[in-house]
Amino acid sequence: MSRLVTFLTRTAGGSNDRADRFGVADFLAYSYLVLGVLIILVPVLWTFFSSIKPERTLDTFDTRLVPYAQVEAEVEGVGTKTVWEFHAEDGSVSYVYKAGPTRKLTDVATLENPEEVFQASRKQLRPNEEIRVATENYLDPLLKRNGQDFFSFGTYLFNSIFVTVAATLITLLINAMAAFALSKYKFRGRLTVTILIIATLLIPNSIILVSLFFVVWSFGIFGSLWGVIIPAAATPTGVFLLRQYMLTIPDELLEAARMDAASEWRIFWRIIIPLSLPALSVLAILSVIWRWNDFLWPLIVLISDPKLHTIQLGLTTFSGEFDIAFHYVLAMTVVSLIPITLVFVWLQRFITTGIATTGLK
Repeated sequence: MSRLVTFLTRTAGGSNDRADRFGVADFLAYSYLVLGVLIILVPVLWTFFSSIKPERTLDTFDTRLVPYAQVEAEVEGVGTKTVWEFHAEDGSVSYVYKAGPTRKLTDVATLENPEEVFQASRKQLRPNEEIRVATENYLDPLLKRNGQDFFSFGTYLFNSIFVTVAATLITLLINAMAAFALSKYKFRGRLTVTILIIATLLIPNSIILVSLFFVVWSFGIFGSLWGVIIPAAATPTGVFLLRQYMLTIPDELLEAARMDAASEWRIFWRIIIPLSLPALSVLAILSVIWRWNDFLWPLIVLISDPKLHTIQLGLTTFSGEFDIAFHYVLAMTVVSLIPITLVFVWLQRFITTGIATTGLK
């Protein structure tokens, strides 16, 4: 705990990471960090707090963080009704339910005497609320309750994990081999090839969707998970990131290995890959995020077979023709964030090292 406090209270200059006073530079640094944390965490926290709100609360666009829910009661001879507080002119408060449509003067009746109907203005009616965590938002889709049999979470999770893991491994292998060739082999046109690869970043993905569709169809992998995995295997971002990092690896290590009769493949696996682990970890995190959150391309390739849908496509099953089950969408979105968070926590120690040393020589 003391190390954490020391880390969070560091200031510029002085011994033991402490300065004599809190300067302007420290204020700007901490303000920038706090702003960055808020920009990243506020949408996530808002999604989580909204996911534990009842369906009726979300339908009313309640912006409060606390999950308030209007109390419901079983009225004899009528059924389940939402409870309202009726504030009479004499200051008394009674609990009523609406016996008719909401108007300027609404027909209401008390819970004790449902047969006695009287009129109340909107100003006299206030919702009777309680704090309730809507666990059904998570349990209904996961356990297939309350008509949610169509949402196969286990199938969607397996497909997403398979696509993400397979695509990430292939991406790391292909990009690492390309970066190794462009950084450690000297041949005519090496710089031109590197520039062309980087230039592909300027081409929006939406432009190549049609041509990519015909390529996948020609190879016979349309409608399969491999049709999602293979086209995105080589990424210009990954090639550039790994190339810049591999340029920092001394060429003398490779020459020494060649003098010991090591093959190029052995040099790649025994020298380049171990020394490039920080950059590979950064690329792995980026690839996992890309593959896990990808929606448009899997929608095109896998639209004909719901059994091959990923989690992102599975969320669309909650969208009907006239309405959307936002409480289920938000809850399953939070669940889909858990694997990404675990991967990031596992590999985050390599991020700073990989980014800080990339491009240095």
